[in-house]
Order: sequence, then C-alpha cells, then structure tokens
Amino acid sequence: MKPTLLILAAGLGNRYGGLKQLDEVGPNGETIMDYSVYDAKRAGFGKIVFVIRKDFAAEFEKKILSKYINQIDAEYVFQDVNDIPEGCNFDTNRKKPWGTGHAVIVAEKAINTPFAVVNADDFYGYDAFCVTAEYLQNKQHSQKKYSMVGYIINNTLSESGSVSRGVCKVNENNVLTNVIERTKIERTGESITYIDENGNLVKIQDNAIVSMNFWGFTPDYFDYSKQLFIDFLKENRSNNEAEFYIPTVVNNLIGNRQAEVKVLSTNAKWFGITYSQDKIQTKQNINKLIENGEYPQKIFK
Repeated sequence: MKPTLLILAAGLGNRYGGLKQLDEVGPNGETIMDYSVYDAKRAGFGKIVFVIRKDFAAEFEKKILSKYINQIDAEYVFQDVNDIPEGCNFDTNRKKPWGTGHAVIVAEKAINTPFAVVNADDFYGYDAFCVTAEYLQNKQHSQKKYSMVGYIINNTLSESGSVSRGVCKVNENNVLTNVIERTKIERTGESITYIDENGNLVKIQDNAIVSMNFWGFTPDYFDYSKQLFIDFLKENRSNNEAEFYIPTVVNNLIGNRQAEVKVLSTNAKWFGITYSQDKIQTKQNINKLIENGEYPQKIFK
C-alpha cells in the first residue's frame, strides 16, 4: 500500500503578508506545493491530502487541485477553529486554528495508510520524499515507529528575518530524543541564536539538527494526538495564542516511551518562503534545479 502525503496549507501567512500557499514560484505558475506533489508522486506516494481553510477553497480548487486530475489521487479537508472534540470548549474570541498538531487531526478521515506530513511553503527536495517513502513502506505494518527528516539549521535560515524551527536532540542511533519548537531564530553576527521563553538570547550550534515539519507516521498516531489535544484544550481554552504543535505530541510519545522517531538523513537542499522577500531567492533556486536537469520545465502536463 502506497503512503499518503499530508500537506498543511491552512496557515494565515501573517509574516508573509498573504496566501503564500498559492504563490507562484515556478516558470509555469507552479507553487511550492506543486513541487512537493511532483516529488511525492515519483518517490512512491499514492495519495495527496491538503489541509486548507474554507475561505479559499474555491481558489484552491481552481489553482491547485485541478492540476492533479489524472496525475494522482488528491483531496482536501478543512481546518477550522471550531473543529474540536465533542465536550470541549474554548474562548469564543479565538479566530485562528489550533496549529499543526490540530491540522493533522482534522485529516484523519481522509487517511488510512502510513503518511508523511509537510508544510505547504517549504521546498524539501526529492531525496527527502524518497527516504520517507521508503521508511513508511517498510513500517506500514508497524505501530509507534515514526520518522522525521532532519536538516542542518544553518541551511534553513532566511536572510529576510527570524524563523521558527523544531530544534532536535538525536542519540547515537539517529533516534529523536527531544524536539522543542523555537521561535525568532536568526543569525546574529557569527552565531545562530533564538529567544527563549524567558526572553533570553540563546546560541545554537551551526550543525544542530532541526525539524522542518517533515514527519512520517502510521495511522495509530491519530489516537494519541487526539487525546493530547483534548488535554491541551482543557489547559488552554482561554488562551487565544496557544497552539498545538506536532512536536508537542511527538515529545509526549517519546517521553512516555510510547513511540520511536527515526531521524532520516537526506542530501536534499531545503528552502522556503517565510517572508515576501524570500520569493525571489526561491524562484532562483528552482530555476537552478531546472537548469541542472533535476526538474522539467513543466512538471504537470
């Protein structure tokens, strides 16, 4: 059974200033998502599921989904702030959804195979999809055997401003032991730093492994994450800024020895769009890949 690719495309794009999920970066109007779908298909994925917001569903169908007819099975589900487990409640002033962990949960009804999770606005590279597809194929009859593609932090920064990354600790067997979502990461002088929860400036090693939200799970993950989401809502029902991240679930499972997460190495080069200024560099990177023969001029014909 071929694995499924889940693409998280419901973000608001506040730092970018618009719907970067639908922004065109390829020579024929391709989005970053299009390249992820293209790479996933040739790596062995059999289905694509998108998580989007209802307010751009019509535009999404026209600009994105229509490209994949006769290419690969694809559908979308909605992420909405009101889509929470029965019996839970929250401050009605909250407008934005509950984060990446919540985005995965709302896709459960569309997924019945091992699956990978990626962001819509990150270009992960073909090899990253290959190593994940291979791992998921090998683990499709297993439970609690997950994966994460690890990237070197120095290769994931933006020249336009700070970024958020999941900073990882990995043991000698390439198994993840901890991942913490850090915000306001940037290069300051000769060092890479972030601002911790106490407002302190903390240095990170240039070769530190980070998560770019490229995860591999088996369907049992849904049950674990839903229970943790219920606990999260009970603690944060009045916190309009709280977000339920995938690393929150992963850390809990690792800490309780309920799951193992293998950190997969890749020779793929990551790049992405966080700020509007990043779009120019992304276009240049894609053009170079096309010139080098790694991608055709037009990926969907």
